[in-house]
Amino acid sequence: MSILEKITSEDAIALEDKYGAHNYHPLPVVLSKGEGVFVWDVEGKKYYDFLSAYSAVNQGHCHPKIVGAMVHQAQTLTLTSRAFYNDVLGTFEKYATETFKFDKLLPMNTGAEAVETALKLCRKWAYEKKGLPENKAQIIVCENNFHGRTTTIISFSNDPVARKNFGPYTEGFLKIEYDNLKALEEALETNSNIAGFLVEPIQGEAGVYVPSEGYLAGAKALCEKYNVLFIADEVQTGIARTGRLLATCGNCSCTDKHCSGTPEVKPDILILGKALSGGAYPVSAVLANDEIMGVIKPGNHGSTFGGNPIAAAVGIAALDVIKEEELAKNAFELGELFRTELGKFIERCTIVNAVRGKGLLNAILINDTEESSTAWDICMALKENGLLAKPTHCNIIRFAPPLVMTKDQLLDCVSIIIKTLQQFEK
Repeated sequence: MSILEKITSEDAIALEDKYGAHNYHPLPVVLSKGEGVFVWDVEGKKYYDFLSAYSAVNQGHCHPKIVGAMVHQAQTLTLTSRAFYNDVLGTFEKYATETFKFDKLLPMNTGAEAVETALKLCRKWAYEKKGLPENKAQIIVCENNFHGRTTTIISFSNDPVARKNFGPYTEGFLKIEYDNLKALEEALETNSNIAGFLVEPIQGEAGVYVPSEGYLAGAKALCEKYNVLFIADEVQTGIARTGRLLATCGNCSCTDKHCSGTPEVKPDILILGKALSGGAYPVSAVLANDEIMGVIKPGNHGSTFGGNPIAAAVGIAALDVIKEEELAKNAFELGELFRTELGKFIERCTIVNAVRGKGLLNAILINDTEESSTAWDICMALKENGLLAKPTHCNIIRFAPPLVMTKDQLLDCVSIIIKTLQQFEK
């Protein structure tokens, strides 16, 4: 079968339904082309993309610099495994570590793999550097977290859909309330076997839940007090999405040329993925300083594709685009505009309770129960009006467009969203 054969949306959906595992519930739109902030379906209808592949496409669809780097490297050398050196990985590692101010980078492919890597790294550090008894290390996590869907990660998830009937579960995790420093301190005080604290700077899948000001700094201070590693999962929030290079950059708006991107709350272990690839090729990474990363020795961890030449070339180009096009600054400014303009409508409407977020990672809270289909119905109506978004937690709609969006495009999208919401006013 030729991939060049034309196919209708109905046929494409039917093929996936028949031959694919039903592990997703996509919006019924079949996309065949993307450029910048836009995507087109197989019938040629054009849409604004307001999901960005869950923030993987921060640099916009098919960015020519990223695609060019990928194609050039694919025509030169694709894979060596880590049995041999390649001539691109070291350059990528140097660039990324200098960008994010860490000593070392461990390359992987997907976000979930990077989280698993960070968990292993944290545990090994705890036994070899902190001196915890073997097999006793515990890692504190937060309720309503989302770090992936591997067996280990769903062991500390409280999402019944991701968790139920996949046991037995991995032990060694202690769950506390998100955005609650008192709960964190109590857990640290009462358990001497804590190795690390794994946290999302903003809980994306939970509905773009932004913690209280000072929460991350307070959590880092507690981790330092109790000699516990602060692990930041910035797979979704990193790479300029929240209006700063990293969400842990605190109050920095990244609008100044001299901004180095140095985190105000510097994690001991930083987890990156998604937009580290510009959406072109799976790239993820774990970064840490020598004192932590030094516990990893040959044979302890690896991946055939992790650190492959294409991934390294794509990663370099993806970071170049973020810097050259000042996408953190753009995300900061457009995010402020988005929440302001949508907030004006929300003040006088009944269908939406609030808008929240940072940069261009935002969500609206639909005035209905989690059991209702209202948010899904709104997303279906948005699709008809030329904008693609998806609900999360049933009554929340996440809005995360590519960071290359212009002010005029954003205001056009706000108009589409308001027009659509007005259709659902009671």
